[in-house]
Amino acid sequence: MIEPASLPKAKDKLLFTPGPLTTSLSVKQAMLHDAGSWHFEFNTLVAGVRERLLSLAGLTREAGWEAVLLQGSGTFGVEAVFQTCVPPTGKVAVLANGAYGERMVQMLRYAKIAHTAVRAAEDTPHDPEDLDELLGKDQEVTHVAVVHCETTTGILNPIEALGRITQTHRRIYVVDAMSSFGAIPIDFARCGVDFLISSANKCVEGVPGFSFVLCRRALLMKCEGYARSLSLDLLGQFKTFEKTGQFRYTPPTHALLAFEQALSEFELEGGVAGRGDRYHHNHQALLAGMGELGFQPYLDAAVQSYIITAFHTPADPRFSFDAFYRKLSDRGYIIYPGKLTEVDTFRIGTIGRLFPADIEQLVQAIRAVLSEMGCAVPVAMR
Repeated sequence: MIEPASLPKAKDKLLFTPGPLTTSLSVKQAMLHDAGSWHFEFNTLVAGVRERLLSLAGLTREAGWEAVLLQGSGTFGVEAVFQTCVPPTGKVAVLANGAYGERMVQMLRYAKIAHTAVRAAEDTPHDPEDLDELLGKDQEVTHVAVVHCETTTGILNPIEALGRITQTHRRIYVVDAMSSFGAIPIDFARCGVDFLISSANKCVEGVPGFSFVLCRRALLMKCEGYARSLSLDLLGQFKTFEKTGQFRYTPPTHALLAFEQALSEFELEGGVAGRGDRYHHNHQALLAGMGELGFQPYLDAAVQSYIITAFHTPADPRFSFDAFYRKLSDRGYIIYPGKLTEVDTFRIGTIGRLFPADIEQLVQAIRAVLSEMGCAVPVAMR
């Protein structure tokens, strides 16, 4: 595992969440400047960020790929793809096994875009055979959309196998890689990805403010006239970048300054391999420590990512998540509530500017809080 001494740690409360997440001091310091949104220096920075994102993904403009930045969170980026890239007669098959797949369904419903949902249990990855059967039966489906790492639980969906099925049926493949891009290797060619969406405040370890879409230029250019929204017109944003080097509307200048610094630190750490290695060690430390306390992960290890982990809530009647959360916060540790529909869980993220030592300190804080609450350790689960 690479842990560069030159990468400073934060002094704020540590965020054990899937993003926004803990950032380095130098990323924060990069925002202590003002930038003119039309100034040539800022436009050069934006162009460089776009090129570096393609390089991070193993893509090039020469091979027909583009990186399009968009103001707003990752949800804005996903919705922009749907709002811009699905034709009036198109139909989207959404593979949903968590809250973010369901959010895609909600987006399409609001936009009045034809869609169908293929649902799996929240602890079960999507089965490529189910997708194959659907696409064989429903010739109206033009796009397939899936969340790579569904942070409702931390489950990983098999985007390569699902992509092969999508390619075989000649449909367009949209991947929400919000919490995986930059930490889990994604081979665009093998996966057959056409549009991939992620966000500044995830595994690259920037701050919130913009999302980005990595896409095939030829497919994006075919979307002329499809856009159902002005501000979410992805093609319009791309054309403006190409013409002027600028965002169409006011960009998140400080977030972009931070992201440029975050990209440099990402590269210093060894790119996807280095960052993923640190997150993997964080996750191992978390499982070991929580296991010693008696906590059980919600997911089977075979489908669990090292991005975020859901744990069963203690059955002890003296346990209150709100009290647990606040007591950990008082000690400087922020965790995440559960988001499952039928099982009580809470979640702990292992991404961001965190190291195994931070995880071990969190576990010790959890031990102390449980003792203070009078909860039994090891903890009996529901």
